[in-house]
Amino acid sequence: MITLVVEASTYAGSAALLDGPVLRGERSVAMRGREHEALMPAVAELLAAHDVAPASLERIVCGAGPGSFTSLRIAGAIAKGLALAAACPLVPVSSLALLIASLEAPVAGRYLACVDAMRGEHYVAPFALGDDGDVKALGPEMRIATALIDEQARQWDARPIGPGQPGPADVVPHARGAVRLLGMIEAEPPADLARWEPAYGRLAEAQVKWEATHGRSLEAV
Repeated sequence: MITLVVEASTYAGSAALLDGPVLRGERSVAMRGREHEALMPAVAELLAAHDVAPASLERIVCGAGPGSFTSLRIAGAIAKGLALAAACPLVPVSSLALLIASLEAPVAGRYLACVDAMRGEHYVAPFALGDDGDVKALGPEMRIATALIDEQARQWDARPIGPGQPGPADVVPHARGAVRLLGMIEAEPPADLARWEPAYGRLAEAQVKWEATHGRSLEAV
């Protein structure tokens, strides 16, 4: 099965092309500090480099967050557009699971995936990484105070992993990690393209400011 994976829950976006369980190629781009949006051109370049027409894609996998609101919206829009064009399923996968699966030299054990949620908070979720590289969720995704990361890690007997955490501090969720999450991906039902959105984890900053200014929910407008 030819699968395109896109991920952009942080300011590092990525795309990967899989043929069954085999990683055929990948791309990485910055999601901020650029004059133009870079993820879609990277996807187009990746497909062209491997002679894969968008219409021949058999599955789209999208990092579902939580994470950066703007970056996730870009990745989600790309994934939904390509899934519609190719008439193929779109399968969401946790970006925190992708973070664990993106470790370059994985060691079996328990990990607490951590991604900055801003405002003194982090998104976290506990995972077990098996000797075979299989990643399994141990508990729910949560948004917690950054100061509580170590306490949460102790509760799960897990090692904190992610930007700014001990260990490989540069590890971020990457689309290539999907090759280690195929069991999780295949167990997930396809998304309803008309209704699906990434799990942002919190409201966008612009919406928070609007609601504070106007004293009412934007959704009620």
